[in-house]
Amino acid sequence: MPLLKRKPFCLIEKLEELNPNELVFQIRFTKEIFRSYNEYLKRINLYRKSVWTCEITGKGNLTYEEALVSEEKAFKKTQKIPTEYVAPVLRDVQFSLLNLKDLVNSIASKFQGPLNEGDEVYGKKDGRLHPCKIVEVVEVADRIQYEIEWLGGGQKMSGNALLNGDELKVKNPPFSKCALKSFIKDSTYRSIPWVLHNHLSKKYGISTIPPEEMKSNISLQNGLIVCSRKRKRSAQVASEKGIIVYVRRNKLSSLLTGKSSDGVNEHTEDQSIKYPVDDLLVQPTVEDRLLTERPSPCRDFNVPMECVGDLLMVWDFCTSFGRLLNLSPFSLEDFENSLCYKDSTPILIVESCSSLLRLLVKDNSKFAMVVENRKRRPKITQLTWIEYLSDFLETISAAEISSHISTIKRGHYALLDIHIKLAIFRELVTHALETETAKERLDEYIEERQALSATRRDEALDEGRKRREERERRKVEAARKGVKEEHKVKYGEGARNGISDAIVLYQSNNSSGNSENEGDNTGKKNAKKQKLQMITTFEDVNNPSKRDIHKLMKNEIKESIEMKSAKERKEFLEREIEKRFIRTSPLGKDRNHCRYWFFRRDGRIFVENSEYTQWGYYQTTEELDALIGSMNTKGERERALKKQLEKFYNKICSQLQTRSSEAVQSDAMEEALVRRSTRVRAPPRENATHLFLKYVNKWKDI
Repeated sequence: MPLLKRKPFCLIEKLEELNPNELVFQIRFTKEIFRSYNEYLKRINLYRKSVWTCEITGKGNLTYEEALVSEEKAFKKTQKIPTEYVAPVLRDVQFSLLNLKDLVNSIASKFQGPLNEGDEVYGKKDGRLHPCKIVEVVEVADRIQYEIEWLGGGQKMSGNALLNGDELKVKNPPFSKCALKSFIKDSTYRSIPWVLHNHLSKKYGISTIPPEEMKSNISLQNGLIVCSRKRKRSAQVASEKGIIVYVRRNKLSSLLTGKSSDGVNEHTEDQSIKYPVDDLLVQPTVEDRLLTERPSPCRDFNVPMECVGDLLMVWDFCTSFGRLLNLSPFSLEDFENSLCYKDSTPILIVESCSSLLRLLVKDNSKFAMVVENRKRRPKITQLTWIEYLSDFLETISAAEISSHISTIKRGHYALLDIHIKLAIFRELVTHALETETAKERLDEYIEERQALSATRRDEALDEGRKRREERERRKVEAARKGVKEEHKVKYGEGARNGISDAIVLYQSNNSSGNSENEGDNTGKKNAKKQKLQMITTFEDVNNPSKRDIHKLMKNEIKESIEMKSAKERKEFLEREIEKRFIRTSPLGKDRNHCRYWFFRRDGRIFVENSEYTQWGYYQTTEELDALIGSMNTKGERERALKKQLEKFYNKICSQLQTRSSEAVQSDAMEEALVRRSTRVRAPPRENATHLFLKYVNKWKDI
């Protein structure tokens, strides 16, 4: 099986009590089955990363499937060793102290067999192997040499020669060195000394008792042979007697207390650790006392906790793709209150469902065909949206929702449970993302973002080039000033004109040299451009490539920002990139794998636990500062998360301040309503807590 970080990776166990009609997700190459799509997606993304290692060959940076293919090929190579050679090879491998290359060469030379007169072999001449035939075996001074006759057709390869055994190679060896290398790796569980797997030792009767000279350096642990670790020597050596002091590593208890075994305080951080490491491996130190205490997130939601994830997903999609849906944005609180409202169906819910249904009707999907066959009214209005929604739910036939279709048809949508309402929205959003209209819009956004990013990159390169030129100019000016002062001191005032003439001549020589180099470079660039133009003339002018479209978009952006300052150009590009929304990704994870989210139209920082079952949020700048101060940068996850929080700090703070000011205004309105007399008090629908009932879709397509 492929290795993850050089360690075995266990597959999940088979699910029990599976129903025949139950919908599950299966990974093709591992046959693993998942009930949850999130777990399936998490596992398949892990398999697609280039972090796997072939167990047999040791080749790394592979995906899981590539590692499986590599193991299969390597296993086939190991099967090429004849059966009669397996036991002798394993005996030579057991407890060998040679490295892999020398071990393979020694075994291969041993199994080439004795060379006899008349054998046709390959002989080495001028660094290359040529066919030859052994004429006679000659023994000279306790050394065997072979008189051979070259079998080549040319004059250079005619005649006889006297060669040593290492200069001859058998034509058809019993196995290749590559196959032998794979076989050795597959047959052992450790190297130097090489130790065979127990089942192979028992099968071929090979001793598992190490030689006497090795017993002092190796030991048994869990039935496997391991090398005994040497004690680390401290850098302190007694100056007079030369006594070496050995120091043991502190235990975790001494790390926590900050004292050694002798009760003396010492620096508890292991100097050999290179940070950042995995957050769970970070050991507590004295420096951690400087970290602030992490604030507890607020969990005050109106919807049930298990529905918060769907609530955020639906709201984020509707507000981010409002132009596509012709749906003006609304706050998360208004959407949450609308779902909880049971007196009637709020306009916000009606408009959101209607916008999603209109997008689905425009697409050539199964739902659009059903609407056409039932001859529904052409427009989805506040009176007909229930009919379209019922048709959609009957089309998808979701088991969780199908039992509530009759309630929706009777006009009692508001009486549905919150998790049913969100399940309906989830299905609408899922199908809306699969429409051709949404896919085309996403493709446009991706191309525009790429063009904007390329323009921003060019701006950064130009700024860097200008800074370098400015530094070079200052260096030249400083050099000129120094030369003038030096000549002034040495030759007096009369040499000033000669100095200036020399400097001008030096500059002109440099400029002419640079112009020549620039001319050569521009000539090469022009030749390359002409070659590209000749190639593109054969292409269809009416069907430009993506590169041409990208170049045109990039040029249009540069023309539009040409008259602006550098700061204005940078801000403009950032705003335009942010408008081309693709998807919302988490800012990062903390020590316990909790994910942190920041949505563009809500200033709060949302926290999701590692089991995806509990949510919370931070809503003040004080909580944000405390959260950033509690991040331990020695851990990989919290280091990256802190970097992202600091990157978006100004944006998050501005939105939090806007949110707090709106909350103060709403509280003031509530107090004003309370102070009014009953005779002039505002009607209930004008209450600040029911502002979501006043929602109007300003982007609606009339």
